[in-house]
Amino acid sequence: MHVSVIGAGYVGLVTAACLADVGNDVLCIDIDAAKIERLRRLEITIHEPGLDRLVERNAAAGRLRFSSSYDDAVSHATLIFIAVGTPSGEDGSADLSHVISCAQELGKRIERDSLIVVKSTVPVGTNDQVRAAVRSELGKRHKQLSVTTASNPEFLKEGFAVEDFMKPDRIIVGVDDAQSAETMRQLYAPFNRNRDRLIVMDIRSAEFTKYAANCMLAVRISFMNEMANLADGLGVDIEQVRHGIGSDPRIGPHFLYAGVGFGGSCFPKDLRAMVHTAARHDEPADMLTAAMQVNARQRGILAAKIDRFFDGGLKGRTIALWGLAFKANTDDIREAPSLSLIDALTSGGAKVRAYDPVALANARTVLNGNRGVELVNSAEAALDGADVLAVITEWLEFRSPNFDELARTLRAKAIFDGRNLYDPATVRAAGLEYFGIGRGA
Repeated sequence: MHVSVIGAGYVGLVTAACLADVGNDVLCIDIDAAKIERLRRLEITIHEPGLDRLVERNAAAGRLRFSSSYDDAVSHATLIFIAVGTPSGEDGSADLSHVISCAQELGKRIERDSLIVVKSTVPVGTNDQVRAAVRSELGKRHKQLSVTTASNPEFLKEGFAVEDFMKPDRIIVGVDDAQSAETMRQLYAPFNRNRDRLIVMDIRSAEFTKYAANCMLAVRISFMNEMANLADGLGVDIEQVRHGIGSDPRIGPHFLYAGVGFGGSCFPKDLRAMVHTAARHDEPADMLTAAMQVNARQRGILAAKIDRFFDGGLKGRTIALWGLAFKANTDDIREAPSLSLIDALTSGGAKVRAYDPVALANARTVLNGNRGVELVNSAEAALDGADVLAVITEWLEFRSPNFDELARTLRAKAIFDGRNLYDPATVRAAGLEYFGIGRGA
């Protein structure tokens, strides 16, 4: 099939590359001409494991091409994905300006019956707005064409996006007509060979499903963080509790890890958007609001533990920080807990020496104005002259450090484990104090 994908960010580029990899002829466009030029040179603009090889392979085969032209997009395909950003507005609502702009640009150019698939995360009713925008532009050109829309929300975890797309646990498709459903079924047939993962529903339900899924996961994380904070005061190890409750099939083991709160481009934004939607419809969103409050509080947990350890005397201390990305296997630092920790520590007079395997460039842009932080190129360099170590991203290279060496290096001999990566007894046996999240006082 001939497919055009508008947007060359996380979702758009992964979608384009994966659809090309199963034999489709895909054109990926973005209005950022500099980004497109880099992609044409096979310079991948984001860190996503496996994506570089996927793009290179399909570009070489001629199945994946890049452009910054909407004219190219509509001439290439009648199946067009919209995969552009929907950032939070000032009131918490999803900013749909990029999505609607795409619809308008397509409406100005479409010359054939087409199916526009909204891949972006959008509130209920957005497909109606997309159709209206397209039809308005068609009307101005006196074009009588059948342009339908479908909702096809993404469920891609950053760091595992290629795997999630190629081996999905479900494919949600929202349509209002049988022909669109059949087109989407044909498109996703290569991903459905051993069992049918396609779930077809109406468009508004599909739009809602994406938000409901992310909100559910965010609530689970906040629930565990609240339990962890209580466990600290009761002398309870939340890791043992996690194993205990996760073995219940009604609960399951996923997203039960206590830590320093969630970040990234999805959960915070989608929670705010859902709360805003509920308010517009005069419906309470108490649980979602509570999840947001718990997460905001959790982002300050590690800083508070470090401050207490030094009895409020952060000034002149040096904190080694391992991890800047909001999670492992990505360079994304949007709303990353590390930024909150750095701000709290440096505001208190401490110096931070921070390292991350892939997020240093993005962090350097964001932290450029903070003179209290130094970004270094290795985990060992972060330890140079440090009083204590704080771990905030669960990268594999941080999983098994030499604790004896850490005990010799850290001046105040303490580890603050924001991801509960380490066994407290092992750390203490090396002569280090250990402070985790919910690991008991």
